[in-house]
Amino acid sequence: MNKENNMKYPPLHYRLYSVWYRHMRVYSQNIFSNGLPPFLEPLLFLAGIGFGLGGYITQKIEGLSYIQYLGLALPMTSTMFTASYECTWGTYIRMEFEKVYDGILAASISANDLVIGEILWAGTKGLFFSFAVTFMLAIFRITAFTDCLLVPIIGFMTGIMFGSLAMLVTSFVRTINHFNFYFSGFISPMFFFSGVIFPISSLPSFLQPFAEFSPLTHSVRLTRAICTGHINANLLTDILYILVFSFIITYFAVSRLKKRLIT
Repeated sequence: MNKENNMKYPPLHYRLYSVWYRHMRVYSQNIFSNGLPPFLEPLLFLAGIGFGLGGYITQKIEGLSYIQYLGLALPMTSTMFTASYECTWGTYIRMEFEKVYDGILAASISANDLVIGEILWAGTKGLFFSFAVTFMLAIFRITAFTDCLLVPIIGFMTGIMFGSLAMLVTSFVRTINHFNFYFSGFISPMFFFSGVIFPISSLPSFLQPFAEFSPLTHSVRLTRAICTGHINANLLTDILYILVFSFIITYFAVSRLKKRLIT
């Protein structure tokens, strides 16, 4: 019987909070350098793409100007990238180079708690980043902040979804350079083909089912619907997709990383 089975653990919520709190303390030690980019990055993107390219696009897209159409997707793209970075390179560095997990597992924390705590932290960063981007969109009157109060909740769910997926990818990676394949071959294409820059309906018909399978598609669709008030029953499908996807991927991520962490 291994050490994990013999050890007496505190309550589950305390163990998960301990992992989350550790990451929050590390992140907040450099709060200016860590917290400022999510407020500035959307401005650079909107200035370069939205205002630049948007000046040549005069027609409405789904009833929105191009700057609005693009801007309302940015909270979720920001969430996708931060959760993916956190649970790929961040997790790998903590696991293989800094040996942070060795210290955590030596305490009353199980491998399951550690992985789920990591994913919850990715969800928290998703909440913060989606809030930051939405706040900047409201400052520049691209949208009204009061119309987007639920966006950070979608950001949290999206952070969980991409955090769990990144953790699953990390469970297969044996060298840190392999993450380049994940970001170049999966995350970056998803940014362009999930209805962020142009509608999915503009894609060739044979590509549209692949776009619908993309996790980012459902988060972006939810965000636009919430901010524009176009709420309908079809959005339940998007919510269900996020929940089911997150649950299934988390299960496999926990299962695989647990074996790697305790062997």
